[in-house]
Amino acid sequence: MPQSAKTPAFTQAPWFRPTAVGVGAVVVLALVVLAAKWMRSTEGVSSFIATYPGHAPLPDWAPEGLPAWLNVLHFLNVMFLVLIVRSGLQVRFVTRPEGFWKRNNKGLIKTKGLPKKITLNLWLHLTLDALWVLNGLVFLVLMFATGHWTRLVPTTWSIFPNALSTAIQYASLDWPLENGWVNYNALQQLTYFLVVFIAAPLAIVTGLRMSAAWPTNQKAPRLNKAYPMEWARALHFPTMAFFVLFVIVHVFLVLTTGALRNLNHMFAAHDGEDWLGFILFAIGLLVIVGLWFLARPLFLRPVASLMGTVTRT
Repeated sequence: MPQSAKTPAFTQAPWFRPTAVGVGAVVVLALVVLAAKWMRSTEGVSSFIATYPGHAPLPDWAPEGLPAWLNVLHFLNVMFLVLIVRSGLQVRFVTRPEGFWKRNNKGLIKTKGLPKKITLNLWLHLTLDALWVLNGLVFLVLMFATGHWTRLVPTTWSIFPNALSTAIQYASLDWPLENGWVNYNALQQLTYFLVVFIAAPLAIVTGLRMSAAWPTNQKAPRLNKAYPMEWARALHFPTMAFFVLFVIVHVFLVLTTGALRNLNHMFAAHDGEDWLGFILFAIGLLVIVGLWFLARPLFLRPVASLMGTVTRT
């Protein structure tokens, strides 16, 4: 019997595709878990995990523990990252901005000609970017000055088999023993290295390419030809998506591999299972939620007007 023109096909139902994707993801994850469990039951993989338990050794002189300054910078990084993602999505998808901003061409940094007018959302995004980069520079200086860089930068090739061992253990749901106060597991170390030294610089150079600070074609034609705008646009949004995925997985593992101890490491600078880290984490979460609420034109206009001229059109 022919289908009525007014009756949508089953496959066109709005809930069908998300449901199919969800079911498919669950099936794939189940197959991965079963495969990992089977691998761990074999003698070869069992011996491999025994040889490479998942933690690459650190140098003897590597410092132990997580200092308070690292806790503060870690929180600021999370706060800026959340707000950067929010403002970035507004810049990308909001078609009718509720305000515009133009820089006052005064002070130490001056440019020829009139400054360009940008949306209030873009002003917020660029301001948060600058603060995030500054926070990152302070983090890198302190990391290399105190020796804590050894937590992030691999110092031995054994990091790779240990990372593979850790991945198999995670996939089998028989997770590796964690002692983040002393050393991250190899998969964590590689992931954090990727975030700090690859993803973050990529976000910066692609964002800079799309900003008004980048020289025009008339001033730098060869540079723009070697690094076209299309490349930056193609990479910037996926890099943001990577950060979002990283945060989701990171928070999930923090809460499922010893929440109180992990939160003490990250927010209270000590190794224990009391509730101080959780309390500080909850306070930090409230601060981020509050800033998320305040990041709207009604509250942004007075702040932005301190740095330039704010208009509605």
